[in-house]
Amino acid sequence: MSFGPEVRNLLRKLLLGYRTYFDRFGALNSDGRKLLSELTRYLVHEHPEMKPLVQRVRKNPTLENVSKLAREVLGDEEVENLIKAALYGPYTYSDH
Repeated sequence: MSFGPEVRNLLRKLLLGYRTYFDRFGALNSDGRKLLSELTRYLVHEHPEMKPLVQRVRKNPTLENVSKLAREVLGDEEVENLIKAALYGPYTYSDH
């Protein structure tokens, strides 16, 4: 399935901006909801078959649900990398 650049870029912005768009409980704050609303408008226009998933995410906009939507659009590996970058920053540490 092909998704437009607006949808992909808005999802990346939402996930990378975790500390800006999510509250301390892991749910979207008002700015995050605005961003989600904008991206879902594009998404449902492009792919009406995704409307049930979009409705679930809008009803309960937690990081888990947003990441489910993002996995459909961006793929598992990119979403994992974006979430790690948002939570831990650009640096990774190993135990060795």
